[in-house]
Amino acid sequence: MIGNFKPIRKSASEGEVAAFLRQVAKTPIPAAGGCGRLIFAMDATANREPTWDRAAEIQAAMFSESAKLGGLEIQLCYYSGVLGFECSPWYQEAAALRDCMTGVSCAAGLTRIARVLRHAGEESRRGRVSALVFVGDCVEESLDALAGLAGRLGLLGLPAFVFQEGADPGAEQNFRRIARLSGGAYCRFDASSPRTLRDLLSAVAVYAAGGRTALERFGNKRGGEALRLVHQLVKT
Repeated sequence: MIGNFKPIRKSASEGEVAAFLRQVAKTPIPAAGGCGRLIFAMDATANREPTWDRAAEIQAAMFSESAKLGGLEIQLCYYSGVLGFECSPWYQEAAALRDCMTGVSCAAGLTRIARVLRHAGEESRRGRVSALVFVGDCVEESLDALAGLAGRLGLLGLPAFVFQEGADPGAEQNFRRIARLSGGAYCRFDASSPRTLRDLLSAVAVYAAGGRTALERFGNKRGGEALRLVHQLVKT
């Protein structure tokens, strides 16, 4: 609820990550055959540069974790400045995606999450897309419009996995709604916890490429906290 303010924490708790992974496990299993396709969308407005740089460094984990499952194609989308919205080609190599990300300059502007959701729907109609990942920290748009677009993604079978940096309560409420209406999941992280973001991105990539069974194997391979979290989700 908007009135239920919570202090900003340095990273998502184990319970929050476990809840996120449980939601991943409940989403429809991607269709078999070929490599998974994932849209990786980020807020590139002025205050996002540190998170953008960190994501550029760790995005290779999405490719490496999904390689043995048939591979992964990733399309980068971002909004920046007053009216800017850009989409990359579909990449199958981490180096190509990283080069694209390092060429982006963050600039002041309002959020364009609706444009991200519309684009994801358009791409899904052109060809199968396994998942949408969105990373951001605030919402400055019509909440009803975002809800409607998220619901359409749900009808298309395209889940949105929303990662929120920080703890803005209004953004959390709306990010949670986008995830829920699309059939995806939500989790919070902080820029000071790169391992959490890496593990969350990797989990969605593994899911996009191989479904729930592959996600469980991911936990067994990673061990430690990831293994404990996956053991919790596969029992739900």
